[in-house]
Amino acid sequence: MPWRLKRVRQCAKCPWKVSTDPRTIPNGYCETKHAALAGTIARPGALNLGGALRVMACHEHDVGDEAYCVGWLMNQLGPGNNIALRLAMRDCENVGHITLVGEQHKRFEDTLPAGPTPEFPGRSGREQPPANERVGTGGEERG
Repeated sequence: MPWRLKRVRQCAKCPWKVSTDPRTIPNGYCETKHAALAGTIARPGALNLGGALRVMACHEHDVGDEAYCVGWLMNQLGPGNNIALRLAMRDCENVGHITLVGEQHKRFEDTLPAGPTPEFPGRSGREQPPANERVGTGGEERG
């Protein structure tokens, strides 16, 4: 059944933009929640076609009015090779109108803040927090 994306233009503070410092994302940025969004990223060689599709929602939309994060969407349709998402997008009527703004990160791990943060003070560089420091499930689900 045909459907349309709520937004097709990447927002100004999208963490997938290389120019964005995720600490400046409005509405209470939380690195722990950000790191938990790793569960929305397709894993190489994994073909998850059963169950709900886990997606990253845009931070500019309120709960109950979620929209796909445009940066995440294009990463997962492109280099992320998210097969389940590609299948879900077959009936999307406005996917051809998606617009990215500026250089994009190629990996989810690079969307996290560089260097130590209050939540992960021992980390250096752009690296994903250790598994024992990640909490929550993150992402919205689309059935």
